[in-house]
Amino acid sequence: MFSKFAFALLVLSSLVTAHYTLPSLIAGGNVETQWLYVRKTNNFNSQAPVTDVTSNDLRCYNSETHATASTLTVSAGSTIGFQANGPMYHQGFVNVYMAKAPGNVSQWDGSGKVWFKVHEIPVATDGGNTITFPATNIQSFTFNLPSSLPSGQYLIRAEQVGLHSASTFGGAQFFLSCGQLNVVNGGNGNPGPLVSIPGVYTGNEPGLLINIYWPIPATWTQPGPSVWRG
Repeated sequence: MFSKFAFALLVLSSLVTAHYTLPSLIAGGNVETQWLYVRKTNNFNSQAPVTDVTSNDLRCYNSETHATASTLTVSAGSTIGFQANGPMYHQGFVNVYMAKAPGNVSQWDGSGKVWFKVHEIPVATDGGNTITFPATNIQSFTFNLPSSLPSGQYLIRAEQVGLHSASTFGGAQFFLSCGQLNVVNGGNGNPGPLVSIPGVYTGNEPGLLINIYWPIPATWTQPGPSVWRG
């Protein structure tokens, strides 16, 4: 007989595996150890997303763990990325932000109007016939840091935003984490535009309050500022 206890374990297991985290940086083609260079997020066990865009947890999601991490040294212009602990299967998009620490990044929380976007993977639409999600069912992504990125220590923050429940306010689900970088061989670029997190979103953006099923959206507007490419 299938016991109530076994059923409860099955339900708990399905809840734990229902979402995902972003625990690993990728640098030089290497997937780094989970939570080594990424601050352990509150959901490292539950894998529950952030849904309140006004919460400080939208920044690095470590209000309970109070975690910092080791700092990974990389060169400006090099390839960097994130790997999730499983396929990011919710339909959605990716944004990646960075913020330059005023000193030791391990002692900084990333508050203030200091964040700029360095990468995005948008949703694709074709006038209302189809909608596709290149950031869905992938486990990792990489991109090149701008070669003119100034040297220094940075937080790098990735978010994969699930839109499957985004037809109501607060339904968008943010799966996110912050890594720590020491950028060397940098340039003299001026990253921007700068935004605060939280503060960058209201939750009413057309890319966050959206029914992705019907009618099929004819256009797509990526939430957040434009990408700084150096």
